[in-house]
This record gives sequence, C-alpha cells and structure tokens, in this order.
Amino acid sequence: MFTDRIIVTLVVLRLQLPHAALAVLYGVDCSTITRAVHEIRPLLAARGFAVPGRLDLRLRTLEDVFAYTAAEGVELRLDCTEVRVRRPGANRPGRRAFVSGKMRQNTKKATVVTDEQGRTLWAGAFRPGRMHDQTAVKTAGICDLFERYPAVKAKVDAGYQGLAKQFPDQVQAPPLKLKKDAPPETLAAWDAARHQQSSERICVEHANAEHKQWRTLQRYLGRREYFDESYSAVAGLVFDRTAKR
Repeated sequence: MFTDRIIVTLVVLRLQLPHAALAVLYGVDCSTITRAVHEIRPLLAARGFAVPGRLDLRLRTLEDVFAYTAAEGVELRLDCTEVRVRRPGANRPGRRAFVSGKMRQNTKKATVVTDEQGRTLWAGAFRPGRMHDQTAVKTAGICDLFERYPAVKAKVDAGYQGLAKQFPDQVQAPPLKLKKDAPPETLAAWDAARHQQSSERICVEHANAEHKQWRTLQRYLGRREYFDESYSAVAGLVFDRTAKR
C-alpha cells in the first residue's frame, strides 16, 4: 500500500533503521523496502518548504525564497551545516573533495536559509565538505539573486565575510576582529556588536539542530548520491511543523 511505503520511508529518514530490519517487520523482501524508499523519498524532497501562514504555498528554489522575501519584507539568516558521509573508495577520482577542513572528516555540506524566527525557507547548495561555505552558496547563484533583489537582507556568520563585503548594504557578517593593541573602549564596542549580531543570527543554528534530530542527518550511512534528496526531504518535513509556530 502507498501508506505503508510512506511510513517505511519516514522510518528510514527518522531513525535510519536498516532496510533488512524493516523487511523483517513487514514480512517482505529487503528489495521491496529499498524500492519503496526510492519511490517516496524523491516525492518528499520535491515538496519544497511551506510558507509561514500560507501552507498552500511552497518554496522550492533559492529564487523562490528571494522573491518571497522581497515581497514580504523578511530578513534572511544564512548558514552552512555539515553531515558526515561514507568515505569514497580508494583510488577513486575526487576522493579528497569530501574531506572537511573544519571537521577533519568526510562530509557533505548543505546551505540552510531561514527567516528571523529560525523557520527553514530553503536547504540546498549541497557540496562536498572540502568546499568553502561561501563558495558553495555562490555556486548556487546567490550573488545574482542579491543583485536582482536589492531589498533582500541577510545575516551570516564569519564564513561569509566576502559576501558581506560584496553586498555591504544587504549582507551583515560579524565585525572583523580587532588588533590586539586596540583601545579598551573599542574592544568593548566590538564585543557588544559581535554578540548582538550573533544573537540575531543564532536562530539558523537552531534550525540546523532541528534537522539533525533526524538520525539520517546525524551521520549519513547511505550512498552519497542520495544525500541531497534525503536532506531536502527531512528539511521539508521538519518545516511543515515549524511553519505553524
């Protein structure tokens, strides 16, 4: 039944149970569980993200997010999160591309965009862990979107200083670190500004944490080519709940 296939897929995404274990529970062959997941997961990933107060409207692309933000006057929060993935086989091309400089592990990155309340509006720009956060989102065309939608503003962390420098009136990053010999009053002002920016941006970190309550995104054990689909499916499901806040 279609309902059973949906339930199986949700269990796999939420708990990352082995397909063989679910096959025993349902009394079917393991290939039946795998086929059900491969049928339902792309449908969940393609649903997009609900708009707060407009659950009939879905955001599916980064351009959709910018158009919605410009129309509604929403200020964005932008961040990149990493999930550990399986290490590529030896002697395979691009094997080092997944080694994250931050985590020292094989990872894939996802860029997450939220509103001021930490409600996910989009998750995408999935890239190997070695790629810089800013480069990942630039390859998704965010610079063109900031140019097309000059009213859109966003707060980001220190990993996006270049983006903030390129769009100073739209993107706000933490203030640059001062020299050690800076006057005490200047240091105090810098520290206050840094804390203020951090407190306004922290909601996107909370959104990332909500995604990772699903075991699939704590450490992804499946094949890397299905990671993007799995992350999009989970993020969309999480936001169906958070959009009602």
